Amino acid sequence: MEFQDSIVSKLILLYVLDKMEMPLTESSIVDICTNQNQWLNYMKCKDALFQLLESNFVYVTSVQDNEERYTISSEGRSCLDHFYNKIPFDLRSDIVEYIKNNRMQFKKSQEYVADYAKNNDGTYLLMLKIRSDNVNYPMFEIKIATSSRQTAIDAVKKWRENAHLIYEQVYESLINFDEE
Repeated sequence: MEFQDSIVSKLILLYVLDKMEMPLTESSIVDICTNQNQWLNYMKCKDALFQLLESNFVYVTSVQDNEERYTISSEGRSCLDHFYNKIPFDLRSDIVEYIKNNRMQFKKSQEYVADYAKNNDGTYLLMLKIRSDNVNYPMFEIKIATSSRQTAIDAVKKWRENAHLIYEQVYESLINFDEE
C-alpha cells in the first residue's frame, strides 16, 4: 500500500505542475500541496518532488535569487497522460478548482518580489523586482530609499498588488519619452 501511496503522491505533484502551467518554486509546491490543501503531507511532498526530479519527470527551469523553479517535463506529462486516473476524481476536481482560483496569486508571489532593509542612516532601502521565467535576471528592478519602516512596509504591499501597472507606466514613459 505504501508503494501505491508513493505513486499517487508523484502523480498529484505532476498534475499540479501540469495544471498550474508555470514553473513553481519548491516552497510554492509544498505550500499548495501541504499547507493550503492537505493533498499530501510535507515529507511525502518533498520526497515525491525529489524522486520526480531524479527520474526526469520534473526539471529545474531557472534559478533566480537562489530559488530553483520546477516544471513538468515531457516525460512527466506522458506519464501523467497514462496514469492520471490513479488520482481520485474528486481530488483532480479539487486541484483544478484550486488552481483556477489561485493561479494569479502564485504568479504574483513568484514574479513580483519586494523586500526592504534598514540603512546605516536610519532610512530604508526598498528592493522591488519583476522576475521573468525566460531569463536569469529580473525583467524589471528598482531600488528606492524611504524615510520610515512603515513607508517601506506599505510600499512592499502596494508593489505586490500593482507591480504590473507600475512597470507599464515606467516602460511607457521611457519608450514614449522621445515622442513627446
